[in-house]
Order: sequence, then C-alpha cells, then structure tokens
Amino acid sequence: MATSDLMTPPAAPAEKAIEFPDNRLLIDLCGAYDAHLAAIEKALEVQIVRRGNHLSIMGEPEAAAQAEQVLNALYTRLEGGRSVEAADVDSMLRMGQSEAGTGVRDGDQLEMPIAGGVEIQTRKKRVEPRTAAQKAYVQSLFDNELAFGIGPAGTGKTYLAVAVGVSMFIGGHVDRIILSRPAVEAGEKLGYLPGDMKDKVDPYMQPLYDALNDFLPGKQLAKLLEDKRIEIAPLAFMRGRTLSNAFVVLDEAQNATTMQMKMFLTRLGQGSRMVITGDRTQIDLPRGQASGLADAERLLGDIPRIGFNYFTSKDVVRHPLVAAIIEAYEADAGHA
Repeated sequence: MATSDLMTPPAAPAEKAIEFPDNRLLIDLCGAYDAHLAAIEKALEVQIVRRGNHLSIMGEPEAAAQAEQVLNALYTRLEGGRSVEAADVDSMLRMGQSEAGTGVRDGDQLEMPIAGGVEIQTRKKRVEPRTAAQKAYVQSLFDNELAFGIGPAGTGKTYLAVAVGVSMFIGGHVDRIILSRPAVEAGEKLGYLPGDMKDKVDPYMQPLYDALNDFLPGKQLAKLLEDKRIEIAPLAFMRGRTLSNAFVVLDEAQNATTMQMKMFLTRLGQGSRMVITGDRTQIDLPRGQASGLADAERLLGDIPRIGFNYFTSKDVVRHPLVAAIIEAYEADAGHA
C-alpha cells in the first residue's frame, strides 16, 4: 500500500489537570450542581472531573486545551472579585471558539471579554459583550459618531446600544438619550388599539423601555423620562429636530423608508452619537416600498467615521433554539 494511502491516526485523547488553590472560588467556578462544568463539557465535547481542588480535563488535545483556557480565564475573573454566571461561561466559550478559529495555540492566554475597554457600566449592572461580533460592535459604538448594527433578532444589537447610551449619559458624555422606532404596523392596525396616541404607540416602543429598565433604577428612569432627558418616540416625531449632545438610537431601521432614513440621519447634531440597528430579514414595509436601511448600507459604506457591524445566527444570545430557528429560515430562503 502506498504511503499516501495510509490513514493518519487520530490524536490520542489528552488529559490535563489544573489546580485551583482557593476552594471557595472553585465552587463558584463549577457552578450549582456543576452546571458550569457541564456547559463547558457539552460545548467542547470534553469530560471534566473534580478531584479535591484539581479539575481533570479529558478529550481531544485541542478541545482539552481550550477548556483549560476557559476555566483559567473564569477563575481569574473570580479572583478579581467578579461573579461567574451561566452567561459568563457562554461568553467565554464563544470568545474562546472565535479565537480558536483564528489560530490560538495551546498555552496562549484566552482573551477576556472585557479586554480592550468594551465593558459597559450602567446604574444597575455591568454589561459585557458575549461574542466577538458583539465586542467589535460595542467598540464601534464608542469609536464612531455614527454606527450601524445589522443582523438577526436576539444578537443584542438594541440592548447593547441602549447600554452604551446609558453609560455615556451617566458618564456625562451626552446630555440626553433619544430612542426611536418606526411605528410600522405588523399585522395590527394602530387605530384598533385602545387609548390616546401615546397609548397606541407605546407597544411598539416596549423593547426600548425594557432595555432601559435593565440599566436604570425605576424611580430614576421615571424622572428622566418626565424631564425628557430620556425620550422614546416614533421615528415620525424626529422630523424637524436637530439632536445635539445626545445619544440617539434608531431601532428596527429596516422598517424606515429611504426618505425617513435620510431625515433621521440628518438630525445628527454636534456632540451626538447615533446608532442604527436593524434586521434585513424582518421588513414590514408595504410591498414595493424600499427599506432605507439597505440604501444607507449602499450609500454610506465608504464614509469615514461610520461603523458598519454585522451579526449572524452564531451571535444569538437568547435561547439556543432561537439560533437554530434563524438558521432554518436562512437555509429555506437560500433554496427559494
């Protein structure tokens, strides 16, 4: 048999043992009922066994090395006085897999998600990107006066934008936060909803209220809304305004027409930041009506100081089934 026909034998399973000197931190690292270890085992297809203050990792050499990096990075986080929750384990796994795709070698230090100044501090919580795309997006929001976040639902586009806005507001970098959405009817007529115009419009704005409630105490948020230092309004209400010293977010921008998008973008005033988020697969405009988001991508892509950031189903941070659902629809669209 020719040498070229010989099969390369698979790499022998590796076993790595890591010692963690502080048993209290090790308990937090493992999680309740070893839930954190189970998440790492499932994601990397390894087996992790606890023996005293040691963890033994068994699996393919590359996977075992990555699991070691993840565990060490999480333990370092605990040593720094930070907590480790399920979301943090998921974040570290996503970051680690992204780095592995670019050639991280065995023994290299896994980069922490908060590295590079992309941590977001709000009044109620600290927010950290959970994927490489989220990290790049948050950095873009800090670096650019105008930034776009484009991708499927559940990738954190709006949530992170509002978090950055709150962070800049409480840091004194902007005087106001203005959040807007096109009030496009998706199967339900505004006129059929009860109440005055605010009551009719508020259901469209609810995701923005939800994000703000995550970052600001209720009484403070109510006061800021009352004083109009935070505004939540339909896109149509932006016409004729110049938005200076403000952090401005246009959510669901795929439902803005070309003229509405141009109108909104030209509201940008001195000292302001503007973020445009949207999902090109969820356009609710009438048939034949062009989406202003697509036109903005085409026309503004080469202008300096405008950031375009893209997400895929791999960046979905909701329930894992959401990513699978998005991938199924994308595959079906590809066959159509």
